[in-house]
Amino acid sequence: MLLYIHVPFCRGKCRYCAFYSEPLDTGFGDGPRRVRAYLDVIRLEMSQWADRLGRRRVESVFFGGGTPSLLPAKAVGSILDQARRCFDVAEGAEITLESNPDSLASPALARDYLRAGVNRISLGFQALDENLLALLGRPHSAQDAVRACYAAREAGCANLSLDLMWGLPGQKVAQWKAALREIVKLRPDHISAYGLSLEPGTPLAEDCENGLLILPPEQDQAAMYLDGAALLEEAGLMQYEISNFARMGYQCRHNLGYWEGAEYLGLGPAATSTIMARRWTNPADLNLWGRMITAKRIPDEIEQLDARARLLELLMLRLRTVRGLRVKAYRDLTGRDFLKDHQRLVRALHRKGLVRIRNGYFSLTRGGMLVSDSILAAFFDAAKAMLGDATPKRDDCPAGEPQGPERASSLQDQPS
Repeated sequence: MLLYIHVPFCRGKCRYCAFYSEPLDTGFGDGPRRVRAYLDVIRLEMSQWADRLGRRRVESVFFGGGTPSLLPAKAVGSILDQARRCFDVAEGAEITLESNPDSLASPALARDYLRAGVNRISLGFQALDENLLALLGRPHSAQDAVRACYAAREAGCANLSLDLMWGLPGQKVAQWKAALREIVKLRPDHISAYGLSLEPGTPLAEDCENGLLILPPEQDQAAMYLDGAALLEEAGLMQYEISNFARMGYQCRHNLGYWEGAEYLGLGPAATSTIMARRWTNPADLNLWGRMITAKRIPDEIEQLDARARLLELLMLRLRTVRGLRVKAYRDLTGRDFLKDHQRLVRALHRKGLVRIRNGYFSLTRGGMLVSDSILAAFFDAAKAMLGDATPKRDDCPAGEPQGPERASSLQDQPS
């Protein structure tokens, strides 16, 4: 099982972000009190799920947000101590802390997190250009980002990941490639390079809709993705998922677990869980979440993932990875032959060089990954026609909402 901890606090909302977060200090100096209240509830929630699920084996822990590095290192350590009391956390488990560069400003701070039990730090660079950082609403400068990277290394962090974004308004292909060249000089172990997604209701999306900002042309975005991936691989960072690159042995085990269909328990407001073919999401509100946990409830809406939904999710998640979909996994789930079921679509994609079939795996080429949304939509349409309309949302992927004891018992009574 994977364990995800959502830390909902931020210094301020970035202009592209649609994840649930709240300002840590509302202006009344109440930050420490709110952190203490959050810690009390997150530890209680963890205990409740340990009672329901038993002492599950945990292979990875991921602190996401929000900005988890706004929690003091002692607070992170207390959550990890509780996790070890409640679950069987594997020796050598990957324990990731997402951090903004401005909140990891010195080796001493980074060292405190490592001593608390963190062994992987993910720094949100997003860009190295001051204008682009301002456009995104990031709370740090390019210098802050580089300083945080050096601080993490000086503190002894042996597994460092950097997050970057391409396809930003006004961004040029040469500018993106120059930024990547500067980034690889820092010798990160892992890079997540995401294309900008305009989330409805965010200030950045509204500016683009109103014509105040203009995204790069499609051909430039394609060049950013294809040339950027080639540049990273030349630097020894091999692509293993649409947006993720790593040195050998440094793939993010937590995210690989999501893509390979592992069960995951999400704790904190807005966190999603998938256990025993059931999925639910906590309220995206700190107070509502706190009241739910205090009342020993779980979310009202629990989705039962039937065989059809699991099949569509299998396609969605496995085809994100470079390794791709193991054709036998499709047969094990459905009793059917994947290549026969989708013969016409597979042939068309293969002729265009967008997919490959090798050693029992069906996967997207890099060109296919560039248009993965369209390819997935085509497979979804074909699967819906074959199986009926039971389609999970393609964006409802971790990564990331009847109460009362009777609902908890129904989960607890299932085999673990």
